[in-house]
Amino acid sequence: MNAREIVRKAREARTVIPAFNIPYLPMVKPVIAAVRDEDAVAMIQVARLEWEKFESESPEAVAKEYFKWKDEKHSLLHLDHVPAIDEDGMAVDYLPIIERALKAGYQSVMVDGSRLSLEENIRCTQSVVELARPFDAAVEAELGAVAGHEAGGIGITYEELFLSRKGFTDVAEAALFAKKSGCDWLSVATGSFHGSVASDVNVRAQKKPEARLDIEHIARLSKATGDMPLVLHGGSGIRQEYILDAIQNGVAKINIATDIRQPYEAALSGGRDVECAREQVYIKARWVIRDFLKASGNRRFVAVE
Repeated sequence: MNAREIVRKAREARTVIPAFNIPYLPMVKPVIAAVRDEDAVAMIQVARLEWEKFESESPEAVAKEYFKWKDEKHSLLHLDHVPAIDEDGMAVDYLPIIERALKAGYQSVMVDGSRLSLEENIRCTQSVVELARPFDAAVEAELGAVAGHEAGGIGITYEELFLSRKGFTDVAEAALFAKKSGCDWLSVATGSFHGSVASDVNVRAQKKPEARLDIEHIARLSKATGDMPLVLHGGSGIRQEYILDAIQNGVAKINIATDIRQPYEAALSGGRDVECAREQVYIKARWVIRDFLKASGNRRFVAVE
């Protein structure tokens, strides 16, 4: 399957491609099984943060595990957040990391230049598009600031974050970015956030506050970018009605991390073995696809045989 085509078709059909983050390698197998059993198409993905600060080891390690269990009719492999400047404020040599992933077989990649100026973000994204072109890999970029990866948390409550529109993607900038950057999909900031809790991302087991989305803002961004597929990061914990409305207004890929990570960690911390932890991931991933995202059977809309 071609990732670029899959996400474009999801946008046209007003369905969504779930993208599941893998902070622990044993989670790959149950997520792919859940996707297959829901007759869906979804992505297995890993972000730099997850091999730097969790236990996914490296993009190559995730690829190796993915190719052991992949289902070509149901799964895709995506490289999530590789930042130009990371959550600790450090510059990252992002091109070699992305090249490693492309050589390992990733079908799409994401560069996050959201901490750069608009002009620098465009140039950063253009360089990744050029790198990915020989691999026929799709490129995701980010504009605006989806909060939650900051070292020490974002320093305000979720209500303050939403009401202030802090970091929300600017519509005029999105139009320019879509025209000049060459990216295939755009991650936008419209109310979601990464991690377990907005005030302290290090409290990993704490329930994530229920987030909202500015649906009218999403619709404006979709129109401004020429109906480019939009991506929602921090998908766990958002009220379902907002998720479903976002899908109808241009969001075609949604990242899910906390929802499947916490059951895995809870099983292991409770003294259960890895197979039991995998079972918890399988159950929760099926729930996310079937009940939360209403994406069961999305394969009939997006897959090309």
